[in-house]
Amino acid sequence: MDNIKEMTLPQLEELAEKIRKRILDVVSRHGGHLSSTLGATDLIVAMHYVFDVEKDPFIFDVSHQAYAHKLLTGRWDSFETLRQFGGISGYTKPSESPYDYYVAGHSSTSVSLAVGAAKSIRLRGEEGERIPVVMIGDGAMSAGMVYEALNELGDRKYPAVIILNDNEMSIAKPIGAISRILSHAMASPFYQKFKERTEKMLEHFPDSAAYMAKRMEEGIRMITPGILFEEMGLEYIGPVDGHDLEQLIETFETAKEMGKPVIVHAQTIKGKGYKIAEGYYEHWHGVGPFDKESGESLKKSNGRSATQIFSEKLYKLAAADEKIVGVTAAMPSGTGMKLLMEKFPERFWDVGIAEQHAVTSMGPLAKEGFKPFVAIYSTFLQRGFDQVVHDIALMNLPVAFAIDRAGIVGEDGETHQGAFDIGYLRIIPNMTLFAPRDNGTLELAVEYAASFPTPCAFRYPRGSMLLENGRYEATMFELGRAEYLEEDGDILLIGYGNGVGRAVAVADLLKEREVEAAVLDLRFVKPLDIKALQDATKRFKKWFVFSDGAKMGGVASAIEEALMPEALKSVEIYSFEYEDKFIPHGNTKRVEESLGLLPEQISEKILKILEKR
Repeated sequence: MDNIKEMTLPQLEELAEKIRKRILDVVSRHGGHLSSTLGATDLIVAMHYVFDVEKDPFIFDVSHQAYAHKLLTGRWDSFETLRQFGGISGYTKPSESPYDYYVAGHSSTSVSLAVGAAKSIRLRGEEGERIPVVMIGDGAMSAGMVYEALNELGDRKYPAVIILNDNEMSIAKPIGAISRILSHAMASPFYQKFKERTEKMLEHFPDSAAYMAKRMEEGIRMITPGILFEEMGLEYIGPVDGHDLEQLIETFETAKEMGKPVIVHAQTIKGKGYKIAEGYYEHWHGVGPFDKESGESLKKSNGRSATQIFSEKLYKLAAADEKIVGVTAAMPSGTGMKLLMEKFPERFWDVGIAEQHAVTSMGPLAKEGFKPFVAIYSTFLQRGFDQVVHDIALMNLPVAFAIDRAGIVGEDGETHQGAFDIGYLRIIPNMTLFAPRDNGTLELAVEYAASFPTPCAFRYPRGSMLLENGRYEATMFELGRAEYLEEDGDILLIGYGNGVGRAVAVADLLKEREVEAAVLDLRFVKPLDIKALQDATKRFKKWFVFSDGAKMGGVASAIEEALMPEALKSVEIYSFEYEDKFIPHGNTKRVEESLGLLPEQISEKILKILEKR
């Protein structure tokens, strides 16, 4: 970072290659985001050469592509700890470095952040000294929030440079040699100065002459993809080659000097520099450890994941019932919807990074007699909260929300942990919430949701369920009915969803210490089995609650709200849910250990509670 501005072009190209090798080495051993960050390396090197990271807000949309930025800002050695517990984050994080302007993990926030930063810069009288610099991928351009921000930026004309990293050519494809020549010309300082002088000159021309000159320029621009942005009041330069450092530096310097909001459209190749991953291969986006020579994964399988169980069961149901439809928001593989999109392309859709649209668009399908499934990560459903309330629940429409990645998701960390869905869905009228405990009950949960007449949501974890499949018989869900897995005991362990597996593991450990524990699978958190809970107050005086969700507004809270004050006086309720704080990144077991939520830790805590009494 200290001497990058003094480097020659060959030295910068050598630096970019060195950065790619470092990223490939660390990610191949520890996992992380690969193809997007390799593709963005040249852009980031050019950003650091042209702009001043000491002063200018560097804003990375999503920020999983910002590894090169981390390496250029004093984290070369600590990069070895990428995404590991206690190590550096896979996303930008201001508490980690002053050169990370903002926390980012969800997409399409960057332009709004740039508008806010530009307003602050103007209010502080620092225009001309500082300028927000954004890097945003073409996939993030599918979210409406981007256009809300671009609309204001184009109207108010705050100086900002927005680098559109187009690594799938989904915005526009270049049109042969003519497009390349024109794009290069439009990126030049000569063209921008000529345009500015011409516009001033046209102010003094008769209206007819000014109109003809403007139409001529628009005609040229129609064969480039910038017309959309120009119509919004933004300057547009591109497409430019996102791997040509000389051209990037020239373009960024031009954009910086314009004193306006500028879109720089750069086309890059995902996985650039690692031939095996170059191009659009979804599985190279986020990877576990792999062999660099062959590209083969080194991660051992822990059996079928909950996502696979969901996908295969929904496929069987959809094959038998043409009324079943579904949507995902840019996560077809991650949610298991890719299989259904391939088999039933007219009934299952990926709408891109547009969670709000995904949720609302399923409402009319439910109204028209179809059975929609919204397959989505817990952390991303947060983005469609108002749509769940206003467009689904208010109409009481039978849309099923299949909530993947519920609970701790590991290395993705704070922005991605699925901690809050129980709390934020439980408050919505007409919503029914239930959860499976193992693979067998997950299949039954999908089947139950497919015929449920009103809005419902069921949650399951990343990876495999904790409870061994087949230990307990899988029984069909009955609305608001809990189920005892172990009837007798001195204390009661109450589990919800994947928390049932943790409760059973704790019960096994307590049994070794001669403490018998009954285990109740709650199954539904809304509506609760009030009768089962009331009966339990007569049998057990100490209750311990387990779920992979936040304590505040969570399962124990729901139980306490539901019980009459008289019943609460007769029992002590202890919650082993997540405390009121954001959960760090790292290996899931290490994270749970830091939170005191491993079965061994919980059983010791329970024994101490029992000793006190």
